[in-house]
Amino acid sequence: MLNLSWQKPKGPLKVLCLGAHSDDIEIGVGGTLLGWIAAGTELDVHWCVLSGAGPRRDEAMAGASAVLGGANTQTVECADFRDGYFPAQGEQVKEWVQDLATRTKPDIVFTHRGDDAHQDHREISRLTWNAFRDQVVLEYEIPKWDGDLGQPNLYIPMTGEVMQRKLEILENCFGSQRSKDWFDADTFKGLARIRGMECRAPERFAEAFFARKLVVR
Repeated sequence: MLNLSWQKPKGPLKVLCLGAHSDDIEIGVGGTLLGWIAAGTELDVHWCVLSGAGPRRDEAMAGASAVLGGANTQTVECADFRDGYFPAQGEQVKEWVQDLATRTKPDIVFTHRGDDAHQDHREISRLTWNAFRDQVVLEYEIPKWDGDLGQPNLYIPMTGEVMQRKLEILENCFGSQRSKDWFDADTFKGLARIRGMECRAPERFAEAFFARKLVVR
């Protein structure tokens, strides 16, 4: 299997992460960011949680801090859109995302999968593609009881150490989610093992993404 690497001629890699809820980014792309930082990649990360107000704001800030501790720079934003009602707030959410696009010039945007079963996730994905036309957009996956996992086409392997660190962050930072029967280490590690098997990851684990459009020069 041919391996490709992210490379920039100079300067840090600018990454924008969009998550509807306070644990989404950690679940979907946390291992990738941890792995890049551990490997010495210079990252300028802009991290946005769109329903990050109220009691889960502390969780959002703790999760971002735990993942991005070694980043070159980190900016964390928490908006206050109502969880579960993003489509009904479409105009306001769109204005927020469009404003974000004018303020940031990322190289890579991580966002939700376009056909995710959660309505908030789908809305964020749709608006990402509407606002970010000149960036690499990678859609991450969130396991859930709906059973909506698909067939990703881009894989980023994780080391065993990074896998363990991701699990620790999810366990330690998101106490409000522990009562959910799907939110546990078995779920996250199991999905990472399947994705690692699919891409033959050297240390058995990977995160997977959906890349709708890429230009290779």
